Amino acid sequence: MKLIVGIGGVTNGGKTTLTDSLLRALANCCVIHQDDFYKPQDQIAVGEDGFKQWDVLESLDMAAMLDTVQAWLSSPQKFARAHGVGVQPEASDTHILLLEGFLLYSYKPLVDLYSRRYFLTIPYEECKWRRSTRNYTVPDPPGLFDGHVWPMYRKYRQEMEANGVEVVYLDGMKSREELFREVLEDIQNSLLNCSQEELPAPAPACPARPQGRGHGCGHRTARPAASQPDTV
Repeated sequence: MKLIVGIGGVTNGGKTTLTDSLLRALANCCVIHQDDFYKPQDQIAVGEDGFKQWDVLESLDMAAMLDTVQAWLSSPQKFARAHGVGVQPEASDTHILLLEGFLLYSYKPLVDLYSRRYFLTIPYEECKWRRSTRNYTVPDPPGLFDGHVWPMYRKYRQEMEANGVEVVYLDGMKSREELFREVLEDIQNSLLNCSQEELPAPAPACPARPQGRGHGCGHRTARPAASQPDTV
C-alpha cells in the first residue's frame, strides 16, 4: 500500500513543522521538500513587479521533483534506504511519502498522484508577521511580501480552486499539536480504509432477513473543510 500525502499552503503557515511531526510518527515514511528543487539563483527571473520571482512555478525544477516522486513509487523500500529511513517489518507493506511545499497543487502531472492533499492557511497579517521573523539564505528585500509573495499566493490558490483541485483546508492558527493530531488521525483512517478495501471478498453468507435503513455497513469519506477566505 502506497500513500502520497501533500502538505501545502501559504508561506510560513506551518507546513514544515507539521511535516516533521508526521515524519516522526508514521512508519516507513519518507519526505520530499519542494524547496529542494529551486533553480539556481542566477536562473530566477526578475518580474514586472521588480522582484526576483521566487514564488512562481517556473522558478522550480518540477520535472526533477516529479522524477523523484516516480523513483519512490517504483521502489519505496529502495528510496527509503537511500534516504536513511529504516523499513519497519511489522508495517513493511505500507509506505508513505510526504510532499511539502507552497506550490504542490499547481503542477498538473503531480496533482493526480496524491492520496490526500492538505492546504494550510493563515490570515494576511499573521503571515506577514511570521515572514518578518524568518531568516532566509537570500534575505527578503523591502516590499517583497506585499509586492510579490502574497499576490503570488493569492494567484496560485485562486487557480487551484478554479481548476477544481480538491484539498483539505487546515487552519494554521491552531496549535502545532492540534494540527498534528488532526492530520495524523485522518491519514491513519485513510490507511485503515485502504487496508479494508484490499481484503479479499468474504465467502457468500446464508440468506438473512432484510435489515432496515441505517443498519448496513459502509465507510464514510472525509469531506474537505470549507475554503477559508483571505482577509486581504
